[in-house]
Amino acid sequence: MPLTIAQRLDRLKVRIAELAHWRDRQSAAIDGWTFEGEPIAHHQDWPHRQGVVHFAATAEAPEAWPLADIRLQLDLGGESLITLSYPDGETETFGLDPYHQEFPVKGRRLSIATETVARFPFGEPNRAPKLNKARFIWLDGPAHRLQLLLKQIAEAIDALGEHEVVPHLMDAAEHALRSLDWPSDTAAYISRTSGAVMQQKIWELPELEVNPAGLTEEQSASAATAFEALTARLKELQKRFPPNGELLLTGHAHIDLAWLWPYRETRRKMRRTFNTALSLMERSDDFRFNQSTAHYYAQMEEEDPELLDRIKKKVADGKWETVGGMWVEPDTNMPTGESLARQVLYGQRYFEKTFGTRHTVCWLPDCFGFSGALPQILRQGGIDSFFTIKVNWSETNHIPSDLFWWKGLDGSRVLTHTFDNPMQGYNGFVQPDCYLPTWKNFRGKTQHDTSLLAVGYGDGGGGVTPEMVEREVQLRDFPAIPQARWGTVKSYYEQAHRTAGEKNLPVWDGEIYLELHRATLTSQSGVKRKHRQAERALITAETIASLAHMLGADRPNSLEADWRVVLKNEFHDILPGSSIREVYQDAEQELDGVIEHAKAEQAGGLQALSAKLPKGGVGDALVVVNPSLAPRPLSATLSDGTVIAAADFVAPLSVAVFDKGSLKPAGGLKAGPDRLENDQLSVSIGKDGAVSSLLHKATGREAVDGSANQLWVYPADKPRNWDAWDIDADYAEKAVRLDAPESITLVEDGPHRAAIRVVYRYRNSSVTQTYVLTANARRLDIETTIDWHDRRTLLRTLNPVAAQARKATFECAFGIVERATHTNTSWEQAMFEAVAHRFVDISEPDFGVALLNNAKYGHSARGNVIGMSLVRGPIYPDPLADEGEQSFTYALMPHEGAWHEGGVLDEAIDLNQPLVSAEATGLSTGTFAPLTVTGIPVAFSGLKPAEEGDGLILRLYEPAGRRGRLALGLPSGWAASQPLNILEEPMERKGPADIMPFEIRTWKLQNG
Repeated sequence: MPLTIAQRLDRLKVRIAELAHWRDRQSAAIDGWTFEGEPIAHHQDWPHRQGVVHFAATAEAPEAWPLADIRLQLDLGGESLITLSYPDGETETFGLDPYHQEFPVKGRRLSIATETVARFPFGEPNRAPKLNKARFIWLDGPAHRLQLLLKQIAEAIDALGEHEVVPHLMDAAEHALRSLDWPSDTAAYISRTSGAVMQQKIWELPELEVNPAGLTEEQSASAATAFEALTARLKELQKRFPPNGELLLTGHAHIDLAWLWPYRETRRKMRRTFNTALSLMERSDDFRFNQSTAHYYAQMEEEDPELLDRIKKKVADGKWETVGGMWVEPDTNMPTGESLARQVLYGQRYFEKTFGTRHTVCWLPDCFGFSGALPQILRQGGIDSFFTIKVNWSETNHIPSDLFWWKGLDGSRVLTHTFDNPMQGYNGFVQPDCYLPTWKNFRGKTQHDTSLLAVGYGDGGGGVTPEMVEREVQLRDFPAIPQARWGTVKSYYEQAHRTAGEKNLPVWDGEIYLELHRATLTSQSGVKRKHRQAERALITAETIASLAHMLGADRPNSLEADWRVVLKNEFHDILPGSSIREVYQDAEQELDGVIEHAKAEQAGGLQALSAKLPKGGVGDALVVVNPSLAPRPLSATLSDGTVIAAADFVAPLSVAVFDKGSLKPAGGLKAGPDRLENDQLSVSIGKDGAVSSLLHKATGREAVDGSANQLWVYPADKPRNWDAWDIDADYAEKAVRLDAPESITLVEDGPHRAAIRVVYRYRNSSVTQTYVLTANARRLDIETTIDWHDRRTLLRTLNPVAAQARKATFECAFGIVERATHTNTSWEQAMFEAVAHRFVDISEPDFGVALLNNAKYGHSARGNVIGMSLVRGPIYPDPLADEGEQSFTYALMPHEGAWHEGGVLDEAIDLNQPLVSAEATGLSTGTFAPLTVTGIPVAFSGLKPAEEGDGLILRLYEPAGRRGRLALGLPSGWAASQPLNILEEPMERKGPADIMPFEIRTWKLQNG
């Protein structure tokens, strides 16, 4: 009775496992190891496992072994950087991890030195590390090659299923095995196979040989003959069953800048991974490897310049590909447009300076959704192509193509490719059961004949293994599976662009929303708050110094070093809140340093600015800078703590000097135990602590439907996966409203500011909210301090507003996103939590209400209810995420007209980027605006020193989807350049108006 294919496959796998026990002919232990200079024996526990430790040994392989077949096998109990030193002075360096434990050697005598940590690739501690293995082996090449080839045939049979080539592959494999002259000596056989799972189950094994005999020359020769015959048979079958599809392989390691390990460990992971990739290039002319992230190379330039020089040579040879064009692989949901522009500006400039090339492909395989501003930013940065695979993680809906044009807010397009590899995604493998499903899932087959496939162990680094390189060569001869070759990402997109020029590719318009990992908009509030503060502090510092320069002060200092710190911490596992506690201790400390330095630069810039102002007789002056394009009501806090909320305004991009003695509060501020009022708003606070009324006086409209700022706790925020990353769609099934405050107290009653404080308790946590209305305010601020001590519990504010619209407006980088307030389709249902920057607004044509914030990103808009997530308490990967005290402010703002008519953006700017002020003497009052912008309303992105030569760089953008006239007013002798891109180089604009919907415009301003 013949066996079935399934039965034969089971038997084949058993034989393949057997062959693996004979791949080394002999082995020789390496003794004489030291651990931090003290002796350590094989299988001995490490004396300690703190920090980086050092192993060392000298070794000599047996003289009788062929040098080409000698391999060094090591397992020291943790990840290591291994340096081999030879008597002639030559050295080799490798990365050691669970996937890279066998290394060729260039000589028989060598010294081994390591930098080792008791960790596994994903940061897991090895709590009982030992010196597990240290030996030379004599690799039996024919047996090894045959075993690997048979393994790949078994994988192909598994993956091909009912394909008609399967019986032929099985016959070929079995014929090869039958042709072998295989050992059967009892002692050697049992000793060799003693590690097999089956053998390990035996009650007690017989006495085993320490170094059992390997294959004889004749037996090894039979393996070589079988390999050659099997390869020939595969080539014959390939003619009958040609390859199905094409894949371009790119070696990859996806080293997370920080995640389940701190950045200091990433610096070691980089060196380990990069050395491994370089060693593979020495042994394979075909192998190609890509690595993004300018920051990594800059780090190598500082820490290991010799390693960077070796990489440069491989880049010049075309074997190592730098990709991405960005400083890091950032989150793109939360950074400002200016931050994303700096990612490309500093990334492209570094790659060009260091490697002589700019990138045309943005490489972001692992980010959690993509801003609709990105296509324009990329195109203006010289990048016309985009790669990710994360969109395939969406739980409900999927973008319907893997090769398409992605159209951004302004209409810019980038050619976008993604692949769906179920075998670890961008950490793919070189094997048939990875090739076949990747090609099967490629939905661009009718437009293009090739898909990318990134291969190599990633996230924790490591990258491609020698076996993967060997597998690629063998798989070239296989029938019926996709043909795959090493290549470059750039070459893939060059060919794809040619295809796009010939065929009508699909278009995806607007943001790419990931239907997963929504909690990354809220987790780790501290780093999000400080990141936003750092962004705004740097933009403000650059702007003040630049305005001073336009009035005659010295050229501003470059703040690129500070920007690099901010950009680094935008990495897609840092800013989203999905890393371990140590990462946030480092990140928040770094961002604190940026904020402190930026504020010092602001103070210096303001001093320089004041020095250029007209002198006069005001003995007690207040100098105020408005670093934005929004006309701002005068609000300031004096050195004695006094709050000023005057009727005066500060013009856009200007410095104004006021006589403090003449400043009067705007009129109409009143306060009572449960009421706040000024000339623009009337506010009532209910007994539940929520806003029971918010009257917009100019229109007479009530802004609240019932009550606003309802605080809701969701104690069932326990996602089924990815604790810090996810909020499940049914999180609100259990909800507790905080509606019984401990106290409601009038704490300030004017004349410039009035405030009511409400204190809540929930289990182990407290929430203190102060409703603040200043005399000149158009918004009600809600200053919030949360002291949070409850795990896996979500706190949100819900705000039913008295406005009805089918779409709500969410601010994003360089513009807005309009999202449905209904749930008609699965696409809309899936957007139950989405990103907004500084505001979300629901408006009717003549009236609307906005929710503003200065530190939050996770929002919702369902019906007439605007929601915002305030704090979570995930336990993985940081058990103490968001534990303790945090402070931030959000605000409710009713307005006349649509959001862009009612001043919503201006108020959001005012909340996030306060006026900068200082007290002075001996000045004249007045307003001095060296730079004016007239025409349609536009938004300010930045004013900074130019990267090349003298002059300043001004960047504006259109935020609402309008077009129109635009003119710049400059001091005498100053002139504006023709249009520039974000790389600060001339560009050709398209469009009949001075500025088009959502367009980013950049100029160079020069004196003389």
